[in-house]
This record gives sequence, C-alpha cells and structure tokens, in this order.
Amino acid sequence: MRLTTKGRYAVTAMLDLALNQHVKPVSLQDIATSQEISLSYLEQLFSRLRKNKLVKGTRGPGGGYKLGRAPSAISIADIVTSVDESIDITMCAGRENCLDGERCLTHELWSDLSSKIFEFLDEISLQELISRQRSRECASTGAVNVSDRRATVVFDGVS
Repeated sequence: MRLTTKGRYAVTAMLDLALNQHVKPVSLQDIATSQEISLSYLEQLFSRLRKNKLVKGTRGPGGGYKLGRAPSAISIADIVTSVDESIDITMCAGRENCLDGERCLTHELWSDLSSKIFEFLDEISLQELISRQRSRECASTGAVNVSDRRATVVFDGVS
C-alpha cells in the first residue's frame, strides 16, 4: 500500500477543517499551524481536494475552506484517492507483472488485501472521525457527549 504522508496529511487536514468550519471558513494557515504541516504542502493537497469537490474555497478577507459536502458523505477512501494516493499493496501496482514480467505466486493475496483496505477506508466517513474526536475531547474534560442519538455521561474517563 502506498499510503504516504500525502494521504495521512490530507485526512488530518480534512478532519481539522471539519472540526473547525462551523464558525467561519478555515484558512490553510490555521490548519498548517495547528497540525504542523507545511503551508505549501497543504496548498497542493487542497488543490486536489478542491478539484475533487471535497472542499470549497472562499477568497478574500475571512476566506478559507469549508467541506464540499456533508461529512457523512465523505469517506476516508475519498480523501486518500483524491490526493492521488494508491491503495494497492501489490508489487506491480495491479499490472500482474510482479516477477520478471509475470504474475507472482502471491499476487492474488496482495490484491485481495488491497481491496479489503480500500473497503475499510471507504466504510469510514469523515463524520465518524469527527464523532470519535469529540468523544475523546469529552472524555478528557468529563463533559457530556451527545452523538448518534444517545447521551453518555463521561466522568474521569469512565462512562
């Protein structure tokens, strides 16, 4: 699998954006500072995310980015593939020329694993990551966490 920092940073930046867009559009500088990611690198990633309609940009004073669609409609696989990351762990990038131009003995195994990884990432929405993050924040502060139609009182890390 070729999940490099590009895919990881894209997911991190999208989660940061989703968590902070409720007040106003989020600037890339804010994301760069809070996540310690190079601003120029984020600009490249957001160009691809915008091209794939995962984010919308607003220019001018008070401008920045917001999600291009609901967090529940954005999967982690959407984010990773939109920044040109491959979810393929075969040695041949799926071309079946793994071993001296021929298919290797374990090609099917690695191809199947690639499919499972993609399915896993495709089943997780950005909304789920938001909910997980907010649950962690509530747990660390002892606050009440309301998500997915249920309320859980968290006190000293025990629910």
